[in-house]
Amino acid sequence: MTQKSKRHKKSQVWIHQHINDPWVQRAQAEGWRARAAFKLIEIDEKARLLKPGMTVVDLGAAPGSWCQYAAKKIQPGGRLIALDLLEMDGLAGVEFIQGDFREDEVLARLEQTLGGRPIDLVLSDMAPNMTGIAATDQARVMYLTELALEFARAHLKPGGDMLVKVFQGAGFMQLRDAAMQLFETVQVKKPAASRDRSAETYLLGRKKRG
Repeated sequence: MTQKSKRHKKSQVWIHQHINDPWVQRAQAEGWRARAAFKLIEIDEKARLLKPGMTVVDLGAAPGSWCQYAAKKIQPGGRLIALDLLEMDGLAGVEFIQGDFREDEVLARLEQTLGGRPIDLVLSDMAPNMTGIAATDQARVMYLTELALEFARAHLKPGGDMLVKVFQGAGFMQLRDAAMQLFETVQVKKPAASRDRSAETYLLGRKKRG
């Protein structure tokens, strides 16, 4: 079998699994933009992250399912700023910035939009385009996670929280240790809507140290 035909077969399998995924079907039935909404919903229902009046930044926001949920939970008086490399259709109560979070110019736009306002919660569901090469993909994932952690260190107010996607693998323990230095508590979360075969997990940092 050629490399091209292998990729085609893998793509067909993924499409079949995606269409028949009960979380995908439920998201479509309930009007969520993606199945990822249920990951945030589950974690928030247990941890009570989102409250009215909060300032929230959502990194890697497209297509916007986390924004759909968070924007409602922080009203009245809340503010939600979302950022992604991809386009995202507009949502009420969401300020969207399109750009690459790895670029200084995009980070500067985000900081300008914040206008010095301290952040209560940083959400990050960022993930790079996967190459299929495990070591390369893991390094890219960890780099994005480290950038999100640095952003939280610089802009999250004392006592603020962070929920960030990470992948189990090389660098995970070091990243968790870095998060533990920044937050009073750090928990590893694997929501039911995360695929079992995926190395995807989430770090939940509570109460940023002053």
